[in-house]
Parts: sequence; C-alpha cells; structure tokens
Amino acid sequence: MIDMLKAKEVFKEYISNYDITEPRINIKIIHMYHVAENSKKIAKLLGLSKEDQDLAELIGLLHDIGRFEQVRLYHTFSDKISIDHGQKGVEVLFADKWIRKFSQDETYDTIIYKAINNHNKFEIEKGLSEEELLHCKIIRDADNVDIFRAVLDEKQKLEEFGHLNSKDISKEVLSSDFFEEFKKERPLLYSNAKTDMDIMVAILAHIYVLNFNVSLEIIKENNYINRFIKRLNCQDEFTKQKMNEIAIIAMNYINRKIEKGNKKNE
Repeated sequence: MIDMLKAKEVFKEYISNYDITEPRINIKIIHMYHVAENSKKIAKLLGLSKEDQDLAELIGLLHDIGRFEQVRLYHTFSDKISIDHGQKGVEVLFADKWIRKFSQDETYDTIIYKAINNHNKFEIEKGLSEEELLHCKIIRDADNVDIFRAVLDEKQKLEEFGHLNSKDISKEVLSSDFFEEFKKERPLLYSNAKTDMDIMVAILAHIYVLNFNVSLEIIKENNYINRFIKRLNCQDEFTKQKMNEIAIIAMNYINRKIEKGNKKNE
C-alpha cells in the first residue's frame, strides 16, 4: 500500500537538500507536482484501481528526481551534455536507498524502476510485463501533457526546449518543411528546428506521442492547443496562417482519436 501523504513529506525532505529558490530547481519541483497530478488523473480516467492510481501518482512525483543532482553537478537539464536524468533518478532511489522512505512496500519496486528509467527514453524498452508497460506509458503521457502547461504558465527558462518563455518570438518565421512534417502526424525532432517557432511546433507535436485517448482529452479540456498558439501572437503573415492551420490539424487529430476510442468502447 502506498501512502502518498507520507511520500510527499519525504519528497519535501529530499528537496530540502537543494536550493529551492534556484530557478531550475524551482521549475522542476512545480513540474513534478503537476506530473504527479496528471498521472493520477490518467490512471483514474483509464479506470484503474485506487492502488494503481496511487502508484501512478508516486511515479509522477519521483520521475524527475534525478534532475536535482543533474543541476547541482552540471548546471544543466541537457542529458546530452551531462547525464541521463532517468537513469540518475533510479540510482538515487534504488542505489541510494531513498525508495524505502517513499514506499515501504517492495511490491512496486520493479514497476517504479522501469517507469522512471524509461520515462525519458526515445522508446520504451522491450520485454516489460503488462503492468510495467502500462505505468511506463502513463508517466510518459503525464510528462508530455505537462509540457503544454509549462510553456503557457512558467516564466523561467525551459532549458530542455532551448527557448525562453519570456522571449518575444512573435516575429519569428515558421519553416515550411516543419509545417509539412507536422501534417504527417508524427513527432518532430528539436534538433531539426531552424527557428524558435519551429521549436514551438515541435512541442505541439507531442500530441502524436501520447499513448492514451484520455491524455488527449486532458489536452482538449484545457484548450491547450488554441491557448498555445494564441500566446505566440504570430506577426509574420505566412507563419500566422500556418499556425492557424496547425491548430486545425491538431484539433482534428485529437477529436478523431477520441471519437475512434469512444466508438471502440461502445
């Protein structure tokens, strides 16, 4: 049995070892709380048991625990130039024995380990059990959904995406090839972005990697797509037109997936 009240107290104990006023630390704490909420909500919408809902919430709370050491040691969120933060997270939890403070029950250890270790990988590893795979998918969706909230709400630098939220990119131009790639309904590589507006479109393309229709429903109920594009306030006419088209493409994709899922469940 997982005691989330105790787990949250232990989380406060853990982060007290770091400067929570440091912007990168602070933004990550906020993110982890939101991902925990998302994880629990997704699990609930999927009709999972209270036990699995609590497990999903705990994984969400702990998924980025490796980030704190990453920032302390390397002063960056970039795994490419420092360490794999998912791998560091399981090291903190299991090698450093913090997991027993967060959960006394060893029953969930393998699921927690696999979910956190896989949450930031390009693909989920093969050979997982059904329950391990389920929680890997939940945390990846919860993490991706929170990207939209973070871009809309946070003021600090989202270093993972290489842009400043406070930076005015309204006059940036969208690359035509990025627009064409978005239409193919598949994720876009940040490394292929030529402009900050391309990066924004790559963020929008996170809808294409979501595993569950309930995750798309969260995107829809928060009106994230339209709010996201409105916030960009595009001034370039070509970019403005294409971003409006992207909004339509994205919403059509979301509605189509949700409708298909509903029909399947009838």
